Amino acid sequence: MGNLKSGYIQIYTGNGKGKTTAAVGLAVRAAGNNYKVAMVQFLKGGETGELESAKRLAPYFNIFRFEKKRGFFWTLSEEEKEELKEEIQEAYRFCRKIMDEKQYDILIMDEVMGAINNKLISEEQMLELMENKPKEMELIMTGRNVPEKIFEKADLVTEMKDLKHYFEKGVPARKGIEF
Repeated sequence: MGNLKSGYIQIYTGNGKGKTTAAVGLAVRAAGNNYKVAMVQFLKGGETGELESAKRLAPYFNIFRFEKKRGFFWTLSEEEKEELKEEIQEAYRFCRKIMDEKQYDILIMDEVMGAINNKLISEEQMLELMENKPKEMELIMTGRNVPEKIFEKADLVTEMKDLKHYFEKGVPARKGIEF
């Protein structure tokens, strides 16, 4: 491990593009400095470029997912939502285990705000996890609509804001750029 002396809590939020990209960029930088990074992805089931990059940076950068591939949350049946909630809770328990075992210097909880906003993880669970973060571990969370108490507890909050976006011109998400 890279012996991070003081770890902070960072949040990348906002409606703009780049939240996961910023977290992955930090992971690449950290891996290059011999820090071990675990990224747990929530609400993401499809293939993405960061999955392949992480394989090449292992054991310094590892990505974990716990969900079956499904459609968007709002398209799911009640039964599928319950199944998803259990998978998300399993991912949350895994994050707690990472903190307890201290085998990583940095924990990234990608799109965890979406899991909170969809009531798959409670705000209380997240606050408890933040409270129990080891002093020498960095915690990074991404996603839109950060609850106020989580915002207050964070040390750094960066907002990605769309000023102009080519999606507005009908450009679809592109492999290697958006995923």
